[in-house]
Amino acid sequence: MLKNPEIIESIKAEFADWRLWADRFVVLLFAVLSGLTVVAFTWMSEHALDTFFVYQRQYFWYPLLVTPALTVGIVYLTRRYFIGAAGSGIPQVMAALSPQTPKEHRRLFVSLRLSVGKMFLTTAGVFAGLSLGREGPSVQIASGVMHNARCWLSKDSQIRDSGLLLAGGAAGIAAAFNTPLGGVMFAIEELSRHPEDRRSGLLLSAIILSGLMAVSVYGNATYFGTIQVDLIGWNLLFPALLVAVCSGLLGGAFSRLLIHSLHGKSNFWLHRLRNASPLKFAALCGLAVAVIGVMTHGATFGGGYAHTKAMLENHNDVSQLYVLWKVLATWLTTWAGVPAGIFAPSLAIGAALGNDLADLINYPNAPTLIALGMAGFLAAVTQAPLTAFIIVMEMVTGHQLVLSLMASALIASGVSRLVSTPLYAALTVMQLQRLPASVRQDEHASHPGH
Repeated sequence: MLKNPEIIESIKAEFADWRLWADRFVVLLFAVLSGLTVVAFTWMSEHALDTFFVYQRQYFWYPLLVTPALTVGIVYLTRRYFIGAAGSGIPQVMAALSPQTPKEHRRLFVSLRLSVGKMFLTTAGVFAGLSLGREGPSVQIASGVMHNARCWLSKDSQIRDSGLLLAGGAAGIAAAFNTPLGGVMFAIEELSRHPEDRRSGLLLSAIILSGLMAVSVYGNATYFGTIQVDLIGWNLLFPALLVAVCSGLLGGAFSRLLIHSLHGKSNFWLHRLRNASPLKFAALCGLAVAVIGVMTHGATFGGGYAHTKAMLENHNDVSQLYVLWKVLATWLTTWAGVPAGIFAPSLAIGAALGNDLADLINYPNAPTLIALGMAGFLAAVTQAPLTAFIIVMEMVTGHQLVLSLMASALIASGVSRLVSTPLYAALTVMQLQRLPASVRQDEHASHPGH
């Protein structure tokens, strides 16, 4: 029996306030709901992509009609009813977490309404064959669900809105990739602005619990299976360094291209067209994506998981120009203004880059360089190397590659920073421009040196 009076008093104090435990229950319940929502979104998007490929294989001309038409419809609905759903979703969550955003204006970036719109509009984009991922949208979707928990917390709850947003965003990554540890690292590296949120055991439990929803539905299998890795030795040093540097340069250039395109303030004729006639511009982007997809026999449609898995299993017939075509298709998809993530396409591009370099230098174990390319390119685009390394580590079973994956992600991220500013930080600044002018003026007045 416990006879220490201090321990007994601590236990009594812990259980004395029922509202504290009710709040904890609410947070964990919404964590489960967030995870299940992302699982439902995953099922919707996978079913949509499978359906698209059924028609695309039967009728080669199908994307030439459907992809532009659906792209226009998605952009119209997004601009008309769900303006905050455009793009990845990660910058929106970062904008909602920004100290510049008043509590009453967070709904511009994160809400249940935006989560529902994001789910269906992104699924429509997948059904259109656009080159997009569902992981970034999952961050905004899960944050919208998780943030709604604040309506059910007690009046004097000590749980911060920022903590709910952080937990929701991380839960989205955890559930989308089936990588709970990756979700935790994403919260710490990319989203967290408050140290107390990072240390919250309740919020970390919510992130892990949400990620476990994906495990409970899809099982604990990895996305891409087992990588057959030779004994790691000095012979890997040059190939790995080559992959990391090339991933950093290409990822940094891709990030810079996205920032410049989405900023849209130049006098370039495509920028003028996008600003003056966004639906016509969306139609052109959709048609270009469709043409690229038809030229590559469907290789660039969707996120690219199937081709990445084929490369890792050493039975891949993707063209040597796949990297170029996938970069173009992903850029055009994002530039069109549809709700779309870039995590999955980045993994596919990195995998293809590693595969091409393995062919170029005749490296005997291509899957090793493919995995390093995945971690390196994702780290270069997001400039979140630890998140990229852990996501790839959890998505493949190649434990001998752990240190190599980490080194590739760190080097690629460092090279990328020489080429481009951080992508999500730049896009977050653009999102904050959607705040009312009075709010932005007040913020500027309080920080005149910025």
